[in-house]
Amino acid sequence: MNFNKTTKMVKMGESKSDWYLIDANDIVLGRLAAHAATILRGKNKPTYTPHMDVGDNVIIINADKVALTGHKADQKKYFWHTGYTGHIRERTFGKMREEKPAELIKNAVKRMMGRRNATSLADKRLAKLYVYAGASHRHAAQQPKVIDFGAMNSKNKRS
Repeated sequence: MNFNKTTKMVKMGESKSDWYLIDANDIVLGRLAAHAATILRGKNKPTYTPHMDVGDNVIIINADKVALTGHKADQKKYFWHTGYTGHIRERTFGKMREEKPAELIKNAVKRMMGRRNATSLADKRLAKLYVYAGASHRHAAQQPKVIDFGAMNSKNKRS
């Protein structure tokens, strides 16, 4: 028996990034964010290397039509602090979806990357995420592969 098989580690410049397009129309936010984070980190590839950026580019359109399950649209709140004493602000999911739908998805994907990935490498990976509120995007020249995320699992799409 030959036991000299070794795992191939990707070197700088060897990895090729693909482009993927996901339509977020009636897609559950958490499932969409988890799948996008997996693609951005490169964990869907056999050449995944944890300490390198081997992930792909992800374009998400129709961010203003993303869905949540249950009553979270009215109950879920987002908090931030202005930096002044006592100035904590909050916004509900419904209000956030109206005002800043792209930021809503970017925050969800960032939080799906994990706390241990809060490094400059995570920033490089998140820079490959492009979120648009409407159905149009400016990356047609890259010829992105369309992922029908709603058809992958019946729980992905809210009907």
